[in-house]
Order: sequence, then structure tokens, then C-alpha cells
Amino acid sequence: MTVTKLPLALDAIPAGKQHIYDAEPILSARDLVITFGRVVGLDGVNLDLYRGEVLAVIGDNGAGKSTLIKCLTGAYVPNSGTISMEGKEVSFRRPQDSREHGIETVYQQLAVIPALDIASNLYLAREERRPGVLGSVFRMLDKGGMKKRAGESVQNLGIQTIQNMGQAVETLSGGQRQAVAVARAAAFGSKVVVLDEPTAALGVKESGMVLDMVKQLRDNGLAVILISHNMPHVWEAADRIHIQRLGGCAGVITPQSHDMGEGVAIMTGATRLEPAS
Repeated sequence: MTVTKLPLALDAIPAGKQHIYDAEPILSARDLVITFGRVVGLDGVNLDLYRGEVLAVIGDNGAGKSTLIKCLTGAYVPNSGTISMEGKEVSFRRPQDSREHGIETVYQQLAVIPALDIASNLYLAREERRPGVLGSVFRMLDKGGMKKRAGESVQNLGIQTIQNMGQAVETLSGGQRQAVAVARAAAFGSKVVVLDEPTAALGVKESGMVLDMVKQLRDNGLAVILISHNMPHVWEAADRIHIQRLGGCAGVITPQSHDMGEGVAIMTGATRLEPAS
């Protein structure tokens, strides 16, 4: 099944990035609906995500941001609608299904174990055994190899403040812990990385470090979904901005087409966005 692209306002996208949208979307959602009793969580939401872009998802509380992401990553199963990866329809019945398709999610409540070192956290539930008999028979872990590859994953994101992969996560700052979680997602998310409020509990300096990582993920060719209430961060990092309102999509804009005030006006319903043609 071929998924028809959603309309794009290419004149609102910088010329140097327009080639990204020549390819088919890496992840698509069409007419997603999910209800919780009489409460409508999503009401016919459509979304396209492309390789090499940061797509921000913004909206007021209760707009359906988290519900949308949970449907895209297998935490929720929508009542109707379709999800496609690279033009092929997929069915995510659980988070593991989305991981097997190359989607990794970093939730606001970081799933790191403070007592373990950085390498062990990066390979949590994905531990690698030593080659040969030591791994197959004696089931010994390849700790040296995991530390080496963990270091490479951190370096690929341009993180300079973490050097020792044997350092316990509990000794790291909030920004460094976030970096570990993002590095783990980047190491195993071969196609899409979803970040849920990655700067919510961080200071100015550490937030800047995380935003730099987000841009590096994009530059490395991954598709990134960024959920955030921080409008300056969204306008700094995002290529396109998907606005959720009352369970539906109020529109998709870019930092070049609309300023923050205009984006917030659409988000709150003060302004209606004319659909792209």
C-alpha cells in the first residue's frame, strides 16, 4: 500500500532542507482515533515524519500529544486509523513492536538505573555476550566491548562532558543523565527517536546541551519527534511543528512561517490555520 504524502508548504521550508521532503516519509499516521470511554483522545490525526528532520509536537495540556506518541510507539493501540513505516503499513501492539521497526523513545521519566554505570545503562536489556565459548556456554558479558561501543555512541552525539563509560549514572548531572538516555535511544533507534520533554527538568546550560544533541541526531540522518512545552526550544530545534488541539491536528507550521506568538495562538484556538494545498 502506498501512503499519499500530506501536503507540504515547501515555500515555508529553507531551500537547503527541501530535499529531505522529496523522499517518502519514514513514519506516517493516517486518521488515528482512540477513545477512553466517552473521552476522545485522538480524533482523526494525520502525521508525516521524514528522515533528517526534527518534528516538534506541541499543544496545551489534554491536546493529545502524549496519546499520539504512545500510539506511534506501541504503548497504546488506536481504535482506528493506520500507521506506516516507509510506505508499508505496520501494527504496533506493544512498545517492543515499534523498537523492532527502529523506533526508540526517551520518556520524561528517564528509564536509567542510577547504581549502574553508563555502559550498562546504554545496553540495559540488550546486553551483549563475549564471542565464542565464553559467551555461548558460560554466558559471560562482553563488558569491554560494550564500554567501547557506548563511548562511540556518546561521541557520535558530540557529548564532551562524559568520558568514562564505567562511571555510575548516579554521579552524573541531570543533563548528563538525559544524554545517556538519548545516546541509548540513538544507538538502537535506527530510524526514529522520540523525545518526550527532554529539557523539562534542566537548567539553561544543560538544556542547550540537549538541544545540541537533538540537532546532532537529525544531522546523523535520524528522524526525531520532539515533544515540548518550551516554545523557545521548539523554535530553535524544530524543522516543522505539528500542533495538537482538542485531540486533533490544528496544523503544521515551520519556525520560518510563523513566530512563537502565532504558533501559540493556533495552539490555543485564537487563530485558525488554513490547510496547505
